Amino acid sequence: MGIFNKFSFIFLVIFLSLSANAEVQRHRFVIQATKVKRLCKTHNTITVNGMFPGPPLEIKNGDTLEVQVVNKARYNVTIHWHGVRQMRTGWADGPEFVTQCPIRPGGSYTYRFTVQGQEGTLWWHAHSSWLRATVYGALIIRPREGKSYPFPKPKRETPILLGEWWDTNPIDVVREAKRTGAAPNVSDAYTINAQPGDLYKCSSKETTIVPIDSGETNLLRVINAALNQPLFFKVANHKLTVVGADASYTKPFTTSVLMLGPGQTTDVLIRGDQPPSRYYMAARAYQSAQNAPFDNTTTTAILEYKSASCAAKKCNAPTPIMPSLPAYNDTNTVTAFSQSFRSREKAEVPTDIDESLFFTIGLGLNNCPPNFRKRRCQGPNGTRFTASMNNVSFVLPRNFSLLQAHQQGIPGVFTTDFPANPPLKFDYTGNVSRSLFQPVPGTKLYKLKYGSRVQIVLQDTSIVTPENHPIHLHGYDFYIIAQGFGNFDPKKDTSKFNLVDPPMRNTVGVPVNGWAVIRFVADNPGVWIMHCHLDVHINWGLAMAFLVENGVGELQTIQPPPPDLPIC
Repeated sequence: MGIFNKFSFIFLVIFLSLSANAEVQRHRFVIQATKVKRLCKTHNTITVNGMFPGPPLEIKNGDTLEVQVVNKARYNVTIHWHGVRQMRTGWADGPEFVTQCPIRPGGSYTYRFTVQGQEGTLWWHAHSSWLRATVYGALIIRPREGKSYPFPKPKRETPILLGEWWDTNPIDVVREAKRTGAAPNVSDAYTINAQPGDLYKCSSKETTIVPIDSGETNLLRVINAALNQPLFFKVANHKLTVVGADASYTKPFTTSVLMLGPGQTTDVLIRGDQPPSRYYMAARAYQSAQNAPFDNTTTTAILEYKSASCAAKKCNAPTPIMPSLPAYNDTNTVTAFSQSFRSREKAEVPTDIDESLFFTIGLGLNNCPPNFRKRRCQGPNGTRFTASMNNVSFVLPRNFSLLQAHQQGIPGVFTTDFPANPPLKFDYTGNVSRSLFQPVPGTKLYKLKYGSRVQIVLQDTSIVTPENHPIHLHGYDFYIIAQGFGNFDPKKDTSKFNLVDPPMRNTVGVPVNGWAVIRFVADNPGVWIMHCHLDVHINWGLAMAFLVENGVGELQTIQPPPPDLPIC
């Protein structure tokens, strides 16, 4: 056997052993209006298979998912598999007009992709208008057959989906905001597993109950599925040991409070080490934008010890104990929490950088167009809200998806001149001149060569208001090598870079009035949007997209589009 054949044979054996236990899992998601009652009122809510939250998907590392999405609702829809790497399967990523045209009412599309090398908790959600308010569910990835968690096996596992509820049609909320140019109405409640909990009217009977028994250790898979709000999460009298985030294992650390930006997931172990009783799990807003209105309510679920349960016998269940949550603007707690994350193993952080990028992120205000009436310019001082990266407010195409335009060489859909640096240097977190408040609209992409090593400094700005922005990159995980406050200074801040064990994430909270530095290798060809996961901000244009070119050969080339890809 020649040396080449020998290596080919070894590779084949490894490949077959890895894929031997891999499965193809097939599901059907029917998007439809379902009657859902919350806060005393019944709404025709858009759901998946009549379920709210939608069905959880449980797979193993290495499995392939085929999900047929049938749209029986009256709105366009797409589904995004948040955090899935989508290696060469960009057509299945899901953001509307980026990797596909939407699935029209009456249409269908089958998402096909393999999850490789990821374990832990991700989630799926609609990526079209504000359907994500109710169209979402957990995506749980367990170790391969014969492998185990890198921590003691928990007795039970419970997904905890934090959400946001409007006591009206959320699509109408965003449409009204687009019409007026003002900020959209804030939500009326937060939810845990789609239930607001005891502190809201007409809600206590359906409050989510999470079981635990004395002495057992359970795994909570916490997901922030809220549309526009970072959230604190706490369990009364119990410590939480963080073991994973965004489907990557972390060095374990213990905390009494979590903070998740929309899009982020955190896996925690909780131990039944308190007197058997009932304890509230509670979540409420982390609000970093000064003077911006927000939903200041609190959602609860109940951690119930078996011996304190009244399910089998009639008794007066004890009133659950309430945790004390951080103040709404407690940035110090958020900073301490986010700086506790470390990769479990030594990380393969790219060190020689090919692309060093600097992106400013933040809000803006457009002057009222001359042909608009006053009622269409209800932002501050008769303006319309907008947002941007590097002063470009991202505009999605309408007749083609970006990936389709790239793949088929369709001209005029986008340009590849997204700026690598802000067009103008200024005191980003200081008192910004009003002349910088109005960005330029455009569909600009940034081109990356296959295999290039990328560093991005994400810099918050105080235009309109500074804020903690959860920035999500599709198609990639990245290392967060540093975070800090003020304006990023390469002379002194590079000394803070952690190139040993930085956490791997898919969504980074850029600190209010601060910055974050991320690194990744562009090893996944396609068009990948990077955007703020506060949906109000992506609607205003706080996004950009990378065009990652094909490399050499089939394994470095995006697959051809599937035959049932929706057309615009």
